[in-house]
Amino acid sequence: MSSELARRHRKVQLVVGTIYLGIPVVLLGVGLWLGSGAWTAAVLPVALLAVGAFLLPRHRYRPQRWGVTAAAFGAVAGLFVALYPLAQGHYWPAFLFLPALWAGVVLCVALARYAERTLLVPAVPELADTPYELAFRLRGLRLTTLVLGKDSVTIQSIPLGRRGPKPADLARTYPLSKVTGVYDVSLTGAERLRFPVALPIPAVGTAGPAVILQAAGDDWVLPTDLAPTLAQLLTHRVNSTTDQELGDEA
Repeated sequence: MSSELARRHRKVQLVVGTIYLGIPVVLLGVGLWLGSGAWTAAVLPVALLAVGAFLLPRHRYRPQRWGVTAAAFGAVAGLFVALYPLAQGHYWPAFLFLPALWAGVVLCVALARYAERTLLVPAVPELADTPYELAFRLRGLRLTTLVLGKDSVTIQSIPLGRRGPKPADLARTYPLSKVTGVYDVSLTGAERLRFPVALPIPAVGTAGPAVILQAAGDDWVLPTDLAPTLAQLLTHRVNSTTDQELGDEA
């Protein structure tokens, strides 16, 4: 890992730690201040801190989880600050619960987005040597992303209501050991493309870079503006997986 990427990694992990542990600690301090030191004011912040400590090792290298967790923690923090004064007989802050809720969500999600941008912008091939699970939005396929993990690659969409495709049809995962080809290509926008998952919203063909992914007998063309970087990352991790398997066999 280069010094620049190591610096980026340290900054990202500091922000992620702030989301999962820092927010509950700040909330604990605010709760004790609002409750004049009463132990009841510490119950929810301590519970949130326990949840954060449990999730942090599991989410540390999964950027897609950061925003969801930050939104949940921010919502809890905002509601707690607005509603806890009710226990002290102060009713007027309760009327601000909606602004407090949204303020908490916006501020915490902004932290998560900052961590994601710090990690991925600019996207560099060296990221393949890190343990991060990297997500790439697919152009022309709204709500659909490609997630590159250490051992697998997943194409997944987000369900929209009960009338849409079944959740099982919205995701396809291939072990990297099953990937047989990765190619960086350019599309004209007139191609009729086939995709490995059901799409909640019809695809729109657009010109631009794309990645051809061949895995487990399937052959997919995946439009993404970061196709050259994605192709390099995929190739590097596939080669690393192959080398590791050969080493295990030896």
